[in-house]
Amino acid sequence: MKILVCISNVPDTTTKIRFAPGNTSIDIAGIQWVINPWDELSLTRALELKDDAANGIKSVTVVHVGPAASEPTIRKALAIGADDAVRVNAEPRDAYYTAAQIAEVVKKEQFDIILCGIESSDYNGSIVGGMVAEFLGVPSVSSVSGIKFENGQPVMTREIDGGKETVTVPVPFVAIVQKGIAKEPRIAAMRGIMMARSKPVKLVEPVAVESLTQVLEYEKPAPRAACKYIDSENPAQLIGLLQNEAKVI
Repeated sequence: MKILVCISNVPDTTTKIRFAPGNTSIDIAGIQWVINPWDELSLTRALELKDDAANGIKSVTVVHVGPAASEPTIRKALAIGADDAVRVNAEPRDAYYTAAQIAEVVKKEQFDIILCGIESSDYNGSIVGGMVAEFLGVPSVSSVSGIKFENGQPVMTREIDGGKETVTVPVPFVAIVQKGIAKEPRIAAMRGIMMARSKPVKLVEPVAVESLTQVLEYEKPAPRAACKYIDSENPAQLIGLLQNEAKVI
């Protein structure tokens, strides 16, 4: 079996985001880019599955839709342990466009399991994985918090209201993973960093797909109001603020 892990190039969570003039794009100056955390956990679990020879995983490939500037993030994924990578040479305009490009890669390479993080930490759309499955016409399983092999078949655990659900579907399929898929992201060792320099990154040109959405303007959230301190002897004031101002009760 071959596993494909979709990775997104996102700003480090400690980065202070600024907008370019006009507020229609992000000012990328000084941003440190990293692998999307959910995608990093997906990659970790894929490598763990490959480490067990009984699972029959032949290779783990990462795919990314982005310009040449995203190559360092791809190389980090290779250093962590991915065997090779595919970069679609295009700006990821929106989720639909990105999913269409990934689906084309899968059609050409014939992967058995496609792992997608549940969302990216920048746009939090949570829709690319499902769209990839629709483009391919294959099953998708959402909210996957565990994946293992039993009798040669992949078995997934899903988080549902009040408990967990165990499901299995025929390959190929898309698994949309969330927190819990792996305990901690795998850290690249020095040997992996050195080997990543020679691992292949296949460059493919994008297919013609129209984006369905357009960013008109970015806007920062309103600043938080100042904290209000309520005398412990005055619960009526607290209740009044919660009812009339915060509107939570």
